[in-house]
Amino acid sequence: MKRVRVVVALAGVLTLTPIPATAATPAFSLSGGVSAPIHSMADAVRETVYVDSGLDLDGDGTRDRVTADIIRPSTTGRVPVIMDASPYYQSAGRGNESEVKTYDSAGLPVKFPLFYDNYFVPRGYAVVLVDFLGTNRSRGCVDVGGQSEIASGTAVIDWLNGRRTGYSTLTGATTKTASWSTGAVGMIGKSWDGSIANGVASTGIDGLKTIVPIAAISSWYDWFRSDGVAYPGYSSPTGLGSQFENSNARSRCGAVRTQMTNGSPANGDYTAMWQTRDFVRNASNVKASIFAIHGLNDLNVKTLQYGQFWDAVPASVPKKLWFSQTAHVDPFDFRRSEWVPTLHRWFDRWLLNVQNGIENEPQVSSERAPNQWVDDQTWPPSGTVSTVLRPSSSGLGTAPGTGTAAFTDNGNATPSTWLSGSNTGRVLYSTAALTSDLRVAGTSSITVGVSSSTPTAHLTAYLVDYGPATVRTGEGIRTLSTESCWGESRTGDDACYRNTEATTGNVDAQIIARGWADLANYQSLSTPRTITPGTKYRMTFRLSTTDHVIPAGHRLGLLIGGTDSSAIVRPSQLPRLTVDLADTSVRIPLRGSVPAASTAPLIAGSVSAGTKSELG
Repeated sequence: MKRVRVVVALAGVLTLTPIPATAATPAFSLSGGVSAPIHSMADAVRETVYVDSGLDLDGDGTRDRVTADIIRPSTTGRVPVIMDASPYYQSAGRGNESEVKTYDSAGLPVKFPLFYDNYFVPRGYAVVLVDFLGTNRSRGCVDVGGQSEIASGTAVIDWLNGRRTGYSTLTGATTKTASWSTGAVGMIGKSWDGSIANGVASTGIDGLKTIVPIAAISSWYDWFRSDGVAYPGYSSPTGLGSQFENSNARSRCGAVRTQMTNGSPANGDYTAMWQTRDFVRNASNVKASIFAIHGLNDLNVKTLQYGQFWDAVPASVPKKLWFSQTAHVDPFDFRRSEWVPTLHRWFDRWLLNVQNGIENEPQVSSERAPNQWVDDQTWPPSGTVSTVLRPSSSGLGTAPGTGTAAFTDNGNATPSTWLSGSNTGRVLYSTAALTSDLRVAGTSSITVGVSSSTPTAHLTAYLVDYGPATVRTGEGIRTLSTESCWGESRTGDDACYRNTEATTGNVDAQIIARGWADLANYQSLSTPRTITPGTKYRMTFRLSTTDHVIPAGHRLGLLIGGTDSSAIVRPSQLPRLTVDLADTSVRIPLRGSVPAASTAPLIAGSVSAGTKSELG
């Protein structure tokens, strides 16, 4: 199919004639309150630096060098840096069109994936794309969230600030400096790329002024595991990392792979290895401002990842947040015409020190229905109260329950089977129909008093919005044949990308938060306990972060089940589980009136349950 281009003129894109580079050319110039495109991409400087990481994880007797490909305006002025560090530049690629880096015959970078270079270099920024250690043209090892990845980012930031040695070749002794850099760095990236931004920010490194983590991980344990239970797929970081290693890493990094395998036991325990890959525990070190973006239906990098990091960073850190109804999707592909100018102003503020006031604007923008966005000044919004609701024979309300409820885990349940019609593999409780809108905004948790008929038991809990709605479906977008252009194209690297539109459908129920746990970890995530059949245990575990308005007329439901086969592995022996209602409750951040309980039956036809895709 022939692709049709739609050229978009936005904030000066393709509308200003670049000023020829001379000794007097300024590093940047403002027009209409934002940095204007005054530099030519045709004249842009393209180069590569190989930075000493300080590590020798591949054990070759030489410290590993991390590779950074650079494109910057041809100017005598100093410029700030937009950095995207990634393992994907020669494997999965970046963006909706899976772009990879390309090089000319001399080894100079030609293609810089994504639009950042095309748009921002003419405006007085450098763009630096970093290969994780052990990937593409870097040495060292892939350690999936560990010291190698953090060093991939911190080493380059240190070099940009004159604190680290860089070289002109991968193995040579000729050094290279960043005399063109102001030292101000903003890290951006989706998924794994955004995760390293979180990790680098948690070191508190000087020079990192802002991060823009998109669908990013803040704790690698919570990507592979959930409160003691494993997610299916990759059993350890070893399997994930091995897909992106270069040939040097494959031949030299066996010790690192063994360490990852041994540190990630299949039983789901939280180990010392996971702790070193938990950026939330060091979030108090964060000084860089944060602009986070996450899809509320992302079951790849689940929403708990941004929620726990957002809550843990110091209150003094300027923060901004976008929620979409998509799954694992970049905002460039679900809200492009608003995303680019907003990101532009954000980088102008924190990297060029343009006092545009963006930090004083509404902190959060939430997609309530496909392409319908609502802003709030703060998040969670003012008036949100942590509220305890309890399941009982009367439904879901504030009054404690009595007695028990039991179900048998068949190991094959899915969100659709649990929420549609009758199903004996779970219990389900509901409020009455709401008389006014009720907003859930934040991270919920559930406490369950439960006994198992076997020594092994896994648990699932959902919060559900019961009522008709039109929502994004699947990943939330469809890629079109038309294109729009964002910045200046040059030979080998155009600025044009395929447009998208929302995929939508009608549903009768939406899962708005979910969580999973292994009952053996009821006291500790690091040390499982023996489960005695018939003995009641009390366990509290987390549900995912959300921002969702349940409209008047809908009902809020709580589902408690065993194995959600779409999300977690089944226990070795499938149990019959008995829930003590007097010892069970759910804590939910609510804004609005708490409704009464209801025993009216809940039957959903079409269910919106989220989408799991590959990390990338």
